[in-house]
This record gives sequence, structure tokens and C-alpha cells, in this order.
Amino acid sequence: MKRSHLVKITMIVLFSLSSVGVVGGSFFLRKAFSSNSQSKIVTETSRYGEIRHQLWLSQDEIQHFPSEITADTQNVRIAYSPENSPTGGYFQARLKKSPAQIQKLLTQYRKQAKHQYRGGDTNNHANLPNGVPTTFFYTSDSETESFPPAYEILVLNAQDQGTPGFKWNHGNSYGVAIDSSASEIVYWAEKW
Repeated sequence: MKRSHLVKITMIVLFSLSSVGVVGGSFFLRKAFSSNSQSKIVTETSRYGEIRHQLWLSQDEIQHFPSEITADTQNVRIAYSPENSPTGGYFQARLKKSPAQIQKLLTQYRKQAKHQYRGGDTNNHANLPNGVPTTFFYTSDSETESFPPAYEILVLNAQDQGTPGFKWNHGNSYGVAIDSSASEIVYWAEKW
């Protein structure tokens, strides 16, 4: 009789320890994966050069971005989420230029654009006939993720890398959004 009680007690202890191990192990695994997979959004303008030249892996998609942002550039806003995160990434830089510079950039990018939109966001643009995904207004001064109608969104390129029957499941797009009245330009690149 004593031996069967000892076996039962040992089994209970072993099951309890294994349950604690499974729960504890899953907690630590979840913690490790969630901290690696959650994208950290960078908004510090001092990191622009690092993001532009080192962190954004697809340099072809950001060739149109300024090589650097000088200290005298006004109203600089950036937003960056790593492109290798599970949900995709983005890089956006918003800055003010002189009205003459904005008109010159608008003329230049209109000639290069493959698609043009007025205001809106990626969901609006992708759902239009022959539309393509663009971007959200990550560098907005408000909670609004959609560009106001004053912005002309010029898509320099968009590549569908989705699977047959599920268009735009994966892909990338990049371009500029320009508000002539505010003399602002937003350079953007998206990957999903």
C-alpha cells in the first residue's frame, strides 16, 4: 500500500512540475516572440540618416528620398517601422520646402508617376478601378491616417507580389504626396 501512495504522490508532483514548466515556458516564449515581432515606430528626426542609409533594406524604393535632411529644414516629421516586421513596414518623411521648390518637385514627380490620387489613403486608392495600394498619413499632425484633399499622391512604383486570386496580398509601393498650398512634401515607401 505504501508503495502505491508513493507512486501517486510522485506522479502528482511530476504532473504539477510539468504543468508549471509548460505555463512558464510558454510565457517566456510568448514574451520573446512578441518583443521581436512588435514593430517599434521611430519618429526621432535625428535618426533619418540612419534609417535612410542603413535600416531600410530596399534602397531602390527610397532613392527619391532626400539623401539627408539638413538642420535648417522646417517642420520635419518622420515615421519608420521596419520593413521586415510581420505586418510589413513603412518609411515616411514629411518636410516643408519653399513654394518654388514644391512646384519644381511637383512637376518632376508628376512626369514620373505611374498613378495619381487626390487625398485619401491606401485603402481608398487600392479599391479604385485599376487602383494600387499607397500609404497612410503616418506623419500627420493629427490622428488622421488619410491625406486631406489638398495632397496630390503620386505613386512612382507599385509592385504586386501577392498570390493568384489574392491580389496585393504582398507587395510594395513608393512615391510622394505633395500639398502645394502648404508647401509640404511627404516622401513614402511601404512594404507589406
